[in-house]
Amino acid sequence: MRVIVVGASGMVGQGVLRECLLDPGVERVLTVGRRPLGKTDPKLVDRTVPDLTDLSSIEGDLAGSDACFFCLGVTSVGMTEEAYRKVTYDITAAFAKTLARLNPGLTFVFVSGRGTDDTEKGPTMWARVKGAAENVVRGAGFKATFMFRPGFIQPLHGITSRTRAYRVLYMVLWPIVSLMKLLSPRSVTTTENVGRAMLEVARRGAPKGVLENGDINDLARASRAGISVSS
Repeated sequence: MRVIVVGASGMVGQGVLRECLLDPGVERVLTVGRRPLGKTDPKLVDRTVPDLTDLSSIEGDLAGSDACFFCLGVTSVGMTEEAYRKVTYDITAAFAKTLARLNPGLTFVFVSGRGTDDTEKGPTMWARVKGAAENVVRGAGFKATFMFRPGFIQPLHGITSRTRAYRVLYMVLWPIVSLMKLLSPRSVTTTENVGRAMLEVARRGAPKGVLENGDINDLARASRAGISVSS
């Protein structure tokens, strides 16, 4: 399988990239971002694009891919809706339209978040914009699309968030994560599980198109066990 990871420098993207590089069934991992990752691996092809809404310079690399794991995201705190939309919607739309033209048989997996509003009419700005981004992916014409809407994600294997506020939050919550997992196991997932679940839906699909933490954990277990939960 040949996969694309967008946003591989972020917390979720780091976890997804790790699982893709470790998976023996993944032949090539193409990462696309504004800056080099600074990572080397025999499977890894790292492409830098200054303007992520213009992918014309890397279309040759994008062609022939089986799945795209779109993990790019920024916090909406302190941003206007226009600015947040440029990052969240416009870049997603550019990838969706370009990849659908080059690889109509591709599976596109988009990371939004719990509470995303795909009606695009709700009162919460980030949720409306994320919903619009989900909808442009759904309408692009791919073989399959899956929307990952995680809630709390526990970073593993030394992975950290680039956002300081999130790093502080994880430090504060870390002592009680085990208790959260015990009392409400479907409310917590991990960066490893997100990566495994993405590989699972790319290979075998899933029973539904919108997947939250509990669904992600189920898919990750299925991936490790080599069984399907697509029906």
